[in-house]
Amino acid sequence: MNRNHRISSVFQWAARFAASLAMVLLPALASAQSFENLDKLDGLVAMTVGANLGEPGGPVAQIDRRLRLKPCPSTPKIEGPTFGAAIVSCAEIGWRLRVPLVPIRNDAANPFAAAKTAPVSTQVVIKKGDPVELIAGSEAFSVSRAMIAEEDGSVGAVIRVRETPKSMPIMARVESAGVVRAPTI
Repeated sequence: MNRNHRISSVFQWAARFAASLAMVLLPALASAQSFENLDKLDGLVAMTVGANLGEPGGPVAQIDRRLRLKPCPSTPKIEGPTFGAAIVSCAEIGWRLRVPLVPIRNDAANPFAAAKTAPVSTQVVIKKGDPVELIAGSEAFSVSRAMIAEEDGSVGAVIRVRETPKSMPIMARVESAGVVRAPTI
């Protein structure tokens, strides 16, 4: 009986210790928050400007990994290139980043350079909810897929498109009425 009493008192002590530990750790765990995925932001910037890290027209460097941004409830907005940088912002939360871009040389060796810096038209050719054809690829090959526009867009603008209402949005540049292009694969 004495041995059983000692075992039950050890279990009672362990249960009290676990409960007190939980009371101390749970508030700390609850206050720990997740942060915006910086790899996702880097990808969105590369897709928006149409060039990868270090390429002409692409980001000079990754977004600083020391940043701890509160997660944006929607897809962050990417603007630019403007004055040699892309602007990443989340209006709902209130944060905004400037991502420097590698300068583009306009020469005959790079036939796509002029297209990347072309001004955006003001005439809306795609409206929210319109079916669009998303094209991805290069001069050698291309693939296309039917998508739905998530926002209005004019030629040259970058808009979000989705395959289904529950799928992740894809950033694509408007080429013409009903046609958008994913800048990179």
